[in-house]
Amino acid sequence: MAAPLSATRLLAALRAEGCTVVEHPGWSSHNRNHKGPFGPVHGVMIHHTVTKGTATTVRICHDGYAGLPGPLCHGVIAKDGTIHLLSSGRANHAGLGDDDVLDAVIAERPAPADDETTTDGNRYFYGFECENLGDGWDPWPAVQLEAIERAAAAICRAYGWGERSVIGHLEWQPGKSDPRGFSMGSMRARIAERLDRVAPEPPKKPTPPAPKPAPVKRPPFPGRAAFALGQSSPAIEQLGRQLVKRGFGRHYRVGPSRQWGEADRKNVADFQRSRAELRGDADGYPGPLTWHLLWS
Repeated sequence: MAAPLSATRLLAALRAEGCTVVEHPGWSSHNRNHKGPFGPVHGVMIHHTVTKGTATTVRICHDGYAGLPGPLCHGVIAKDGTIHLLSSGRANHAGLGDDDVLDAVIAERPAPADDETTTDGNRYFYGFECENLGDGWDPWPAVQLEAIERAAAAICRAYGWGERSVIGHLEWQPGKSDPRGFSMGSMRARIAERLDRVAPEPPKKPTPPAPKPAPVKRPPFPGRAAFALGQSSPAIEQLGRQLVKRGFGRHYRVGPSRQWGEADRKNVADFQRSRAELRGDADGYPGPLTWHLLWS
């Protein structure tokens, strides 16, 4: 016999599986245990809500409505993949269903078609209500389907169950259609694949943008007079190395030096001709704008 998980263990199992969880106030003691037992538990049941909007959906599933008091599930799985925990005990979600289906879930074999309403499903199943209109047109976002997969796998992993322990409401109670918009067969296949992994895989996080390159430190312009025939200074060699770095060093035979020469002038002229701002003054002698653009 499988006893229900404590609220602490249920929360831990979901988080260990990588679920994003919101704990609603009082969820751990919000239940229908005074109306009947919860447990032994044998599986997980998936529903759609026929509602729109997460806040409205969570409120309805928490409070219930006339004739069906809340909680209406253990957790609401929102469109954005967030799981809103509402209960850790008995919840009004499954209703009466087919005892042959329950036997199949316990044995972890394919369930027969449901054709009876003789067994209290609220006693034996965890239930997740998934935000969707259930009209066959309302889309199921990928993050929501992944959250359903993770939530069901979390409980199965906690008990050592396989994917056959997860069913849809439509497989339990005749006349039900939920969840509509994806097949339980495809969802069980996803759950089986997840359970085959040794450890839960955390949710995929978006790749952070590459850090911006550090701004180039531009040395101060030494003045036009520094670049005259016969001049020698560290600034001339610094200029030459930057020209080579930018791809304008073809006139050097052995590389830049501290001595200003014709190779320096020709390389500067090549750079100036490559920039629209400098083409009208491509004389090969660096001025303040040439110097600025060379380090930009």
